[in-house]
Amino acid sequence: MDLEKYMIPCLSKQLFGLDCPGCGMQRSLSLLFHGDFIAAFHMFPAIYTTILLFGSIALNFIDKKRNYHKIIINLAIINASIMVIAYLFKISNY
Repeated sequence: MDLEKYMIPCLSKQLFGLDCPGCGMQRSLSLLFHGDFIAAFHMFPAIYTTILLFGSIALNFIDKKRNYHKIIINLAIINASIMVIAYLFKISNY
């Protein structure tokens, strides 16, 4: 199945011609679904921390007995840091 035709286009890239820090996330997920884990990381380095972050957020809604706030905040900081660093590497290679 070709998921590329269902992907949302990047508004930043369309308006300004520049990738945003989240560019590549959809394609990275598609690569994960196809089992290409290394290519998924190269496409969007924060893919694994993003999945962990969304999984923790989902657990926070499902499991009300435990407090996931510290985990969510730490994962959000790690995820944002990886996204910013990867973005800076990406724009420095233009």
